Parts: sequence; structure tokens; C-alpha cells
Amino acid sequence: MMRGLLHHFLLVLNLSFRNPQGIVYGYLVPVIFLFAFGSIFRADTPPLLDHMGQIMTITILGGACFGLPTALVAEREQGIWRRYRLLPVPTAWLVFSTMVARALIVASSVLVQLALARAIFGTPLPSHPGAALLAFVFVTAAFLGIGYLIAGLADNVPAVQAIGQCIFLPMIMLGGVGVPLMALPLWAQRVAGFMPGRYAVEVLQPCFQAPSPLQGAAFRLGALTVIGLAAGLAGAKLFRWEPGRRTRSAPIWVAAALAAWAAVGAIAWQTGQLKPVLAQAPAWSEITEAQIAEITFDGLPNDNDIVASLAPPSLAPEATADLAPKLASWPPGRLDDAGQAIRHLVALAAIADLSADPREAVLARLIFRQISKEFPPAEARQSLAWIILSPEDGQIIRKAPELALYRHPPERLVRQRSVIYAQKYLGRLLRKLPE
Repeated sequence: MMRGLLHHFLLVLNLSFRNPQGIVYGYLVPVIFLFAFGSIFRADTPPLLDHMGQIMTITILGGACFGLPTALVAEREQGIWRRYRLLPVPTAWLVFSTMVARALIVASSVLVQLALARAIFGTPLPSHPGAALLAFVFVTAAFLGIGYLIAGLADNVPAVQAIGQCIFLPMIMLGGVGVPLMALPLWAQRVAGFMPGRYAVEVLQPCFQAPSPLQGAAFRLGALTVIGLAAGLAGAKLFRWEPGRRTRSAPIWVAAALAAWAAVGAIAWQTGQLKPVLAQAPAWSEITEAQIAEITFDGLPNDNDIVASLAPPSLAPEATADLAPKLASWPPGRLDDAGQAIRHLVALAAIADLSADPREAVLARLIFRQISKEFPPAEARQSLAWIILSPEDGQIIRKAPELALYRHPPERLVRQRSVIYAQKYLGRLLRKLPE
């Protein structure tokens, strides 16, 4: 029997690699998602590290929820499973052999993805390989159970695609898989607690960063186990050797599998597992008063110099009548992110100075007034210090047609000149520079 099972295992691998749709979902789709994430998060440090749990989950989801049922249903339509029925081997062994073969295919796809991420984007490998392997086993087993249920429900390969999309898309959009949880509204984060995708990401991602990746992961691993077992049991009850009508009890078993999802989500809600995932605090807000106190203001150009000129505080009203209202309503300077808004405003002064705009000194003074009045003092100090200490962080503008600044100096120069203006502004806020 063991020799027969080995031959069946090898046969399953052979048939799987002959299935074009299975190869597409198993290998091509994960690579497409990898490059999509890479194009969006390539500026992270290190690139993609914060999103590898999502990428791996998408790979496992595609291979288990699309690749497995596509292969099973295609083989059933071709009469392959009808021939298997004649073998003197229990059905459970045949299904288990198929599952193991698919798990190896998914594992190879994940390894290809990790290698490509490392080679192309420089993404570090998991810092805890053992924990990553254990997490992979739990996630893959859960999704294989779901894929087995899809195979039992689908009458043909197109039906596999339809049912799979009904599971795949919600998890991508609302389940914390395609869109990070911190980017979702609170209600969507709670909905994600009823889907296995969230728990999959939460057990895989710490394997890349956390010192103890599986500490406190017992509930998530248990949730994946319950969801996978419920779906696998329902799939076993709907198993068919050949094409034909499903059993009349199919809705009952599907409801039972969905009830496991609902139970997991309800327990997670009641036990406080679905705490809101908030976005990381912006870098400027982490600047301390001690760091601000260490900033020096020596060697700055005079306010009347060609470089970084700044008009005196006593400006005539007619000099600002046209410019002040436009600056006050300028959209990049009114962002919810105070640090980025102030960076835009300071860059505006730098652009005018680099462009030799005749209004540069007046505009620089108006910008200082706006920063002083429109932002809380602590936020203004932290933001200006952030520009000085981290000149390459954040987004930068290079022109402002709303204020008749059409020239676009090089970004490098804008950032350098922004540091000088930020020093002048911060020195005045701290009363370390005279007016």
C-alpha cells in the first residue's frame, strides 16, 4: 500500500504540473502580486518587509483555494478519480496524498517568491525559519480545507473560479490580506476577524520581524485549525468520484463550515482579539524635546542674503494682500498630517528661493507666520526638527502653480534649502535666533 501511495503522490504532482490553470494560480499569480506590492512599497526600509505576511498569504490562498480545487475538478471531469475508485486504497489516503502534493507545490511557490523578493528588492528572509515553517503548515492546512470544500461544491472548472472568487476577493479587500488592516476602517477590521486571511497574515508576518514570532499566537493558530477542519469535513461529506449532482445535504455542510467562521469571529470579538490596528505614528511625532535641544543654528545665512532670504516681521499689508489668502488656502499646507503639511510649506519657501522669485523673502515670512499660528507649538517644533534631522524623509513638492511658482528645481536642492529654512524657523520658535 505504501508503494501505491507513493506512486499516487508522484502521479498527482505530475498531473498538477500538466494543469495550466493550476500553474497560473500556483506560480504566476503570486509573482504578479509580488511585483505589484514591490511597485507600491519599494520605498520601505527594507523593501516589502512589512508586507511579506500578506504576500505569502496570497500565495497560499491562490494555490490552495484555486490550484487544488481546479486540479481536483478537472481530474474528476476527465474520469481520473473514477479510475482511482478501483484501487484497493482507502479514499482518505488518496485525498491525503493529494493534499500533501498540493502543499509541496504551494511551498515551492512560496520559496520562489521569497527568493525573488530577496534578489530583486533586497527583502530579508524570515528571521525565524522554524516558526515560519510552523505558521506555513497551519495556514496551508486551513486553506487546503477550504479548497477541498470548493472542489466538492463545484460541478466544473468554471464553477471553481466563481466560488473561489467569492472567497478570494473579500479576503483580499476586507480580510487584511490585500489591504493592510491599519488601512481599513474599524468596521472592516472587525469583519476581517471572521475570515481566515487575517489570522494567516498575523501568524506569518511576525516570523520576519518579531523576536518571539509565535508568542501569543495560540488563538490565531486555533482559529485556522477550526476553520480548516470544518471546511475539510464539509468537503469530505461532499466528495464525489465522478461528475454528477451534489448531495442534497450540501447546503447544510456549507452552512456548518460558514458557522465555524462565524464562531471564530464571534469568539475573537468577545475575547478582545479584534483590537483596532492603528497606523504607525508618523516619524515627526517621535522627535523628542531632547533631540530638538541638540539642534544648533550656527553658520546660517543672513536674512538679507541671496540664499534663504527672509523678510522682517513688520511687513506692509499691501505686500501680502494677494499672497496671504492663497497661502492660507493652499491644499498641501492643510493636510491632516501636520509634519507633512509643514514640510510642504517649508519646501514652498525653498522653491521660491531657488527660483529667484521676487516674492521669496515675503513668502518665507508668511510661511513662518502660518506655521506659528496654524499649528500647535509642539507639533511645529517636532515637524521643523524632523525636516532638519531627516531631510530625505517624507514627500516633497517641486512646484506650486497655485502660487505662480511654475519652475521645478531638483528635489535634492529643495530638500537642502528646506533644511536651512527649517533651522531659521525653529530657531525663532525656540527664541534662539533674533528677529
